[in-house]
Amino acid sequence: MQIAIPLFPRFTALDAIGPYEVLQRIPEFDVTFVGHARGEVRSDNGMLGITVDASFEEHERPDVIVFPGGVGTRLLQDDARVLQWLRNAHPTTRYTTSVCTGSLVLGAAGLLRGLTATTHWSCYRLLEAHGARPTTERVVEHLGHRIVTSAGVSSGIDMALRLVELLVDRTAAEAAQLMIEYDPQPPFDSGSLAKSRAEVQARVAEYARHRQ
Repeated sequence: MQIAIPLFPRFTALDAIGPYEVLQRIPEFDVTFVGHARGEVRSDNGMLGITVDASFEEHERPDVIVFPGGVGTRLLQDDARVLQWLRNAHPTTRYTTSVCTGSLVLGAAGLLRGLTATTHWSCYRLLEAHGARPTTERVVEHLGHRIVTSAGVSSGIDMALRLVELLVDRTAAEAAQLMIEYDPQPPFDSGSLAKSRAEVQARVAEYARHRQ
């Protein structure tokens, strides 16, 4: 099972690494980081570099695509090479998936038109501009279309566990969950816009300005 996770400048690290940690636990899965060219790319804050091991053209027909998000997806929405790769690859994938604003790239490639989909809560309007219907659900499945989108950052772990269930079985998914000891018990309950205080949202906006 060939799984491709695209990387690009200013990707969000957990968007890619969260699903990777789940998927690479399954012996039958071969996970490859793909991109414009082999070599290192840096995450959205520039502090972390991860190596691209194959170009898009070297993985033209992956079984699964997990497209992460990050500030860098804004440029990818107009990147003809990336969009064509998605359009060519999707007809033969088992599943084409996204984490966070990776769904903006799927949308720009025309894969989400008319479908409900999700992304980071701050980007619903950008997603809607691509013909998708944004929803606040954490993981959104359209199995008949072989499309799965997940919301912001940490939701990619949930989506990857569901992928393991779809591709193997529930026991495999639960085994992966146990191996990474994914048993969330956060000290705060502010992980969604609906649950967060105005003061918290203002701090998010302040921090976001420093990342642009």
